[in-house]
Formats: sequence, structure tokens, C-alpha cells
Amino acid sequence: MVKWSSGGGVILTLLVILILRYGLLNNSLMQRSLQYSFSYNSSDPLNWNDDGNLPEPQFHGNGSQVISVGSFFSGLFRFRNFTKEEIHSLQTWRRLNHLLSNSQELPQALESIKEAQFALGNLLGSIEQEKKLDLSNETAYREAKVKQCPYSIKRMNISELNGAVFRLKIPCGMIQGSSLTVIGTPGGLLGEFQIDMMAAALPAEPEPPIILHYNVRLSGDKVTEDPVIVQNTWTLSNDWGEEERCPSPDPEINENVDERKQCSEMVGKYDKQVFYSKNHSMENGAIRQYFPFKQGYLAIATLRLGLEGIQMTVDGKHITSFAYRENLEQWLVSEVRISGDIKLISVLSSGLPTSEDLNHIVDLEKLRSAPLPLHKSLDLFIGVFSTANNFKRRMAVRRTWLQYEAVQSRTAAVRFFVGLHKNQIVNEELWKEARTYGDVQLMPFVDYYNMITWKTIAICIYGTKVVSAKYIMKTDDDSFVRVDEVLNSLQNSNVTRGLLYGLINTHAQPHRDPYSKWFISPMEWSDDTYPPWAHGPGYVVSHDIAKTIYRKHKKGHLRMFKLEDVAMGIWISDMKKEGMVVKYINELRIYTQGCQPGYVVAHYQSPRNMLCLWQRLQETKRPTCC
Repeated sequence: MVKWSSGGGVILTLLVILILRYGLLNNSLMQRSLQYSFSYNSSDPLNWNDDGNLPEPQFHGNGSQVISVGSFFSGLFRFRNFTKEEIHSLQTWRRLNHLLSNSQELPQALESIKEAQFALGNLLGSIEQEKKLDLSNETAYREAKVKQCPYSIKRMNISELNGAVFRLKIPCGMIQGSSLTVIGTPGGLLGEFQIDMMAAALPAEPEPPIILHYNVRLSGDKVTEDPVIVQNTWTLSNDWGEEERCPSPDPEINENVDERKQCSEMVGKYDKQVFYSKNHSMENGAIRQYFPFKQGYLAIATLRLGLEGIQMTVDGKHITSFAYRENLEQWLVSEVRISGDIKLISVLSSGLPTSEDLNHIVDLEKLRSAPLPLHKSLDLFIGVFSTANNFKRRMAVRRTWLQYEAVQSRTAAVRFFVGLHKNQIVNEELWKEARTYGDVQLMPFVDYYNMITWKTIAICIYGTKVVSAKYIMKTDDDSFVRVDEVLNSLQNSNVTRGLLYGLINTHAQPHRDPYSKWFISPMEWSDDTYPPWAHGPGYVVSHDIAKTIYRKHKKGHLRMFKLEDVAMGIWISDMKKEGMVVKYINELRIYTQGCQPGYVVAHYQSPRNMLCLWQRLQETKRPTCC
């Protein structure tokens, strides 16, 4: 017995050594693999040759290939001959090859670049295929149209799918104003069903993130015996988030999302005054608890995407709101799954993002942006944050404040800064848009809210290295900018160096709620307040500040912070400490929560409002709201 144990111990020891050696070998291989894909090289491999092509990747003398992020993309590009329009869309891209070396403090930075690699590879393959497609052929034209993003998707008479998971593909994501309507009858023994809005799965992850898990439990659960709606999110890295319940165990916690309560106060309430529909009436004269869903009764439920979150109405009445959570943005929705005890009748998704048909745009030449010569002097350069599937917003900007005389005469210039999308159709539409209008700057990463600081750097690069602007402005694609008044204000300020112009916030505190879109941990920012910063819908910096940001970015000395407008305030504060004389100009006519008469910038404007504001300016010559 003792002998056997000793022999077993020797065998076990050898086995452990082999396992450890195998693990170390695998770890070494993994590190080498990561180095192969993402090791940083300080050279600029994305400079174009005279013929418009990108150079081949460089090999090091030891025979191993160490490729920077920029070099990886050059490998994707090197098989393509670029047109002038395509080169203009990538003028900033080639100067962003330092991103990964400055990304440690930005969540999802590595994932964003990796996803962009896959997205760009698919896009370029599609472009090469498109070159072989003769659009003069009617059949080919119809096939190309089928690939475009649909405005709505309908699935009628789907009762045969009961008992299974119903899946509705969302081809191009969702945007503000998109909606999902589910018509069906809760049933079954428990009357529990789920509606899940899913993002596309990340590379090498088995399950996709859930942007919204909407769970109706008619028989209650471990917390309550009464009917309840539970809302949550799920990701592989963070698992389930914090549940939001309606009705809530703590009625005092009922915040507003898009000016609507997280849980309607009438849900779960015993009150004769509460309005009941025929499907939810008092039975036998008894006062019953109101709940929007009931077993055996038809319900029409609509999830509508707002600015701050998702609103649910049932039979026309507001029931719940759910604020977007960090890294789970609405434009990433790729599929809706419905499962559980519900007999579905129809599912409709509408208000989806669509690009305009170029063949039907009568004023196309008027909307095109003229190319800007390299290092052209400008009074003002405006960089606009946009996401890939916000086609309608960009078109509204083109038809409105891009028509100002200063922009048309090229005293000022405007460009949209747009990251890639996970969806190939969206990227194809974006590529066509960039070639057509000449005002889109593509970013070498997939858009997440945490990545927007990189766009701020890109705007500073464009405003100082591609062109040479006296002032550089950042705004959003849902902001209406009175370009003439911005220029007048800057000229009247008589400040050309060390300037931050905008709606200045001097006492802001970090959000410490881990589920907030603006969450900042003590590790990311330990102080109780931020340095002075200007609100993101519209602020301006002078040329010297933008140039310093690019210089620090190249050297790896620029602190990354995921809230881009606050980041600008932090960077400028650091410049002050280094001796720069900074002038803060507080512009109270920049409205970050909508529109007010006399505005310089009006935020949160829909495409329809944009057109209305522009029309009123043309007719009355006064900045009045719609």
C-alpha cells in the first residue's frame, strides 16, 4: 500500500510538471500571438505612396513580424487602388496608428480595434465584389437594393413558432426613434415570457451581449408573489447586471428616463380610480391590482428607443423605462429574441436606419463637400460625432447648417467622424456615403461610447494637420450649429491662443453609479470634481490647444478618459499646469437639453427639427425654435 502510494506520487508529480509546462508553453504562444497582432510600432505605416496605394508591412531583421495596429490595417488596404474620394475619407485614419499605445485607460479599446479588423476585411471584400457588379443591369440593381438597410421589418401570422425562440434579425441596428411592437397573448402555466434585444456576438465569445432583457413574470418570483416586470442586461465579462423591477420593492427609487418614470406608478396599485381597459377590469366588484399583461388576454407591447433609454408601452400606456447601460448602445442591436409563455401573432420593428437612394437625390451636387487642399487655412473646422447607421441625421445636417455661406465658401469646413459598425451592410452604406459626399472621416475602430475620446483626438488632428484652422469645434450629429454666430463670437472674443469656448461646467462631479452610461470609478478619476470643461454638444478650442493634444497623443503623454468633453477639460488643465495661459469663455446660448430662442447651438434635434430650424432661419432671419 505504501509502495503504491509512493509510485502514485511520482506519477502525479510528473503529470503536474507536464501540465505546468504545457500551460507555460500555451501562455508563451498566446503572448506571441498577441504580439503578432497588436505589438506597437512607432513608425507611420499608413502614409500613401504617390500612386495612392499603401505600403507593404515591414519585416524586422530577426525574421519575426511585429505589426502595429496601423500596419495591420495597411495589410488590409494594400490590395486596393484608392480613388481620390476614398483617400479623402481616410485622411485622419492614417494618423491614428498610435491609438493602441494610448488605450490602457479606455474600456473595450482592444476589442473595438479587433472588431474593426474583421469589419474592414469584410467591407473591402465586398467593395472588390461590387466592382464586378454592373449596376446598369436591372437585376443587379435590384440585388444591390435588397442589401440596403430596411426602414421596417414585419413578421405577421407567426403563431406556428409558439413554443420556440422567435428570432427577428435587425440588419442595421437601431437608432433613436426605432421601435419594436410585439402583439401576442400571454399564456402557459406560469405566464412568463422574455423579450431580449441582442448585440452581435464578440469574436470568440459564445453568447452575444443582451442590451435589454425584458422579463414578464405573471406568477411572481422569489422576491414577490405578485406579477412583476424585470429588466436587466447581460454580458460575458460582467454577467447579469442589477435588476430593475416594476413595481419596485422600494417605491422611492423611481427615476426618470427620457422624462418617463422607470416604473409607471399605476403598475401594481390597488386603486378604483386607476383606468382599466376591458381586458383588465375589476372582477365581481373587487378591487384588483393593475398589471399591463394578463394570461389569456391579447396585449400590444411597444419598445421604443429614446435618447437616454428604452420605453415600454402596453396598449398605449407607458409602463417602464430602462436607461442604456455602459457599452450597450442601441446602434449595436442585431437581433430580437422572444421566448416563453406567449402566443405570438405579429412582430414589427420600424423607424430603423436607412440611407438615401442616391438615384433619387435631385440636389446631390449641392450637398457634396468640395475636397480641401492639404494644410488649407480655415477660420473654423467643425468635427461632428456620428455613428455609422445615423444616415438620416447626417443628411439633415447636410441640408441645413452645412449650407451656411461660411461653409460653402470654405472659410469653415465640416466633417463627420464615424467609426465602423459590426454589420457589413451598414459599413457598405457608409462607404458609399463617404465616397459620394466627401465629408466623412472613417475611424479605425468600432463605435462604442467609451471610444469617443479617440474621435476628439481625430478632430484635433484634422484641424491642425490635414487643414490648418484657427479654431477647432466639436459637435454632435443631433446638434444644430449656427456657424455664422459661432464665427462672430470667436472673432469678437479676440482670443486666438489657449481658448476653450462653450458652455463651461466648473463644479461637475463624477458619476459613481456602476450602471450609468457616464460611470467613472475612483480608479479612473479619484477627485470629487473635474477641472473646468465644456459640454460636448458644442465647444471650440484654439489651434494651439488642438496641436498640443496631437503632439502629446503621438508621444503617449495624453491621458485617456472615456468622457470626451471632460477629457478635453482635463487636458487643458494639464496644459495650464505646464505654463499655458488659458482663457475660458462661457457661452450660455449653447443649449445642451434642447432648443431655446436665440440659441447658438441647439442639442437633441431630430432630422425633422433640423429642417424646421433651418427653414425658420431662412424665413425670419431669427433663431427661433420648432
